[in-house]
Amino acid sequence: MATAPSAASRIAVVTGASSGIGAATARQLAAAGYRVVLTARREDRIEALAKEINEAGHQATAYPLDVTDRAAVDEFATAFKTVAVLVNNAGGALGADPVATGDPADWRTMYETNVIGTLNLTQALLPRLEASGDGTVVVVSSTAGHGTYEGGAGYVAAKHGAHVLAETLRLEIVGKPVRVIEVAPGMVKTDEFALTRFGGDEEKAAKVYQGVAEPLTAEDVADTITWTVTRPSHVNIDLLVVRPRAQASNSKVHRDL
Repeated sequence: MATAPSAASRIAVVTGASSGIGAATARQLAAAGYRVVLTARREDRIEALAKEINEAGHQATAYPLDVTDRAAVDEFATAFKTVAVLVNNAGGALGADPVATGDPADWRTMYETNVIGTLNLTQALLPRLEASGDGTVVVVSSTAGHGTYEGGAGYVAAKHGAHVLAETLRLEIVGKPVRVIEVAPGMVKTDEFALTRFGGDEEKAAKVYQGVAEPLTAEDVADTITWTVTRPSHVNIDLLVVRPRAQASNSKVHRDL
């Protein structure tokens, strides 16, 4: 297992950094001057990304981590005295079945990764964020956390949990030197999100984006996250919803078919 970096200023921890939004965010935060700590379960992916970032002249360290393993998260946190930024990006969706037939195991997994994982990292690193004197917690939720749609109840419930976690934390720590930001993306086309949701079924995954000329990219969302993080310290972007122009709501999308 890779060793976490020694304490330093302007450390940004990014969870779920092995692909998609997490990987893109790590690249952009590193380019913005942060020393980025990449966490995810797939060690080979984050090691390769860390090498890429370092070879580009920036600073990155890989640390394999399952955000749902509280003991491992607590051990990870001991590596730091201060942390400047925590991007809670690890999560994802499983299945698109109606409530009547949804798999409870899928619901439990989504809640564990999207909510408990965010809780674990936030609790473990909050003292380090506060100790930095200028910390930022980012919760990457989803427009699913702000409006339901058929076949999405399990994911919607999990992302609503992430939204409420961020909203409540902001109330509870007001007055402390830590911002709480929520970024809620709409339709984002990445290599893995829809494919994972549909158990590797490429046909079903492709239909999610069928006819949509320009869904968001991981880089679009990473750019949004990096913008919120790099605002002046007194500026808190409480909630930023970002969708492609073709998407008016979770269930209304323009498609050229």
